[in-house]
Amino acid sequence: MNRLLVCSGLLIAATLSLSAQQGPPKSPPVDEKVTIAGKTILIHWSAPAVKGRAGHIFTKDGLLSHDPTYPVWRAGANQATKLHTDADLVIGDLAVPKGEYTLFVDVSDPDKWVLIVNKQTGQWGTVYDKAQDLGRVPMKMSTPTAPVENLKYTLMDHGGGKGMLTLAWENHAATVTFVAK
Repeated sequence: MNRLLVCSGLLIAATLSLSAQQGPPKSPPVDEKVTIAGKTILIHWSAPAVKGRAGHIFTKDGLLSHDPTYPVWRAGANQATKLHTDADLVIGDLAVPKGEYTLFVDVSDPDKWVLIVNKQTGQWGTVYDKAQDLGRVPMKMSTPTAPVENLKYTLMDHGGGKGMLTLAWENHAATVTFVAK
């Protein structure tokens, strides 16, 4: 009986110790959602932080170049970034039927990003199958007014079924317009 109590006590102590050490995730999960014409569009990603690596993220030898999918980037951290749409969309000139997708970004040229809408879902972010691409859309690049510490997606309703998706991190911001049908 004493052995059982001692073992149970050690197990509880170890569990509590591990829980206390984990703390908040380094790249916390985030959702961005907009409702356009009564239809929900949602992006779910894990938001990495710059953490003093400004200027060393998007270069050919930077942080993202260590991903096995480089120059295609999961556009987030951890699991691949998810897009859910209740509406049929036209992103740029790409028709995207309502459903679930994964978003990637081609950062071959850090100043000319290309949004990739991929049909494969549920994978870890370092798993990318080009054969599953629904299509690619060039994004309009700009520089944020201030550095963006945590990767951020913004979905904006511009009225009349039109909207804009913006992805910003470090000293880069990329936008693409869309229409919800």
